[in-house]
Amino acid sequence: MKIVLVGYMGSGKTTVGKLLAKKNSLTFLDLDDYIEEAEKKSIAQIFKEKGEIYFRKKELHYLEEILTTKKNIVLSTGGGTPCYGVNMNTILTATKNVFYLKVGINELVNRLSKEKEHRPLIKNISDEEMLEFIGKHMFERSYYYTKAHHTLNTDTNTAQETITQINNLLV
Repeated sequence: MKIVLVGYMGSGKTTVGKLLAKKNSLTFLDLDDYIEEAEKKSIAQIFKEKGEIYFRKKELHYLEEILTTKKNIVLSTGGGTPCYGVNMNTILTATKNVFYLKVGINELVNRLSKEKEHRPLIKNISDEEMLEFIGKHMFERSYYYTKAHHTLNTDTNTAQETITQINNLLV
């Protein structure tokens, strides 16, 4: 079984993914962590040293590698992963268990403002600008996210409630 979680940063993909994998005796994989380990560099270093085009090519390469060689996994993608090239189609072709963890903009701002120092994309964005920044991103990305087989509104859910919803929808 392959389960793939997509959604904006701060939507709970990693938290839910780890718990979901444990509950279902699956292996949890975070795509960004997988890339960093394979490339022996942080995502930020890859962007700085090789650029975004190089990163996006590697992202697709490792995404395909995971989806074709790994079994019994829960994969948490990067927030932007589904939005580039053929990534979302690659994901949708590999499994019927793709879940979009949808969180409203206000809740994302609330969650992300508490962890800005750990999020390079928003590290230098003021709290006042955060709503507009995330709103713009969500507008651009929702087209891709909503291609997932299932959309779960998780604003007020606990991780356990989201896991229950996912388990009830698994094919």
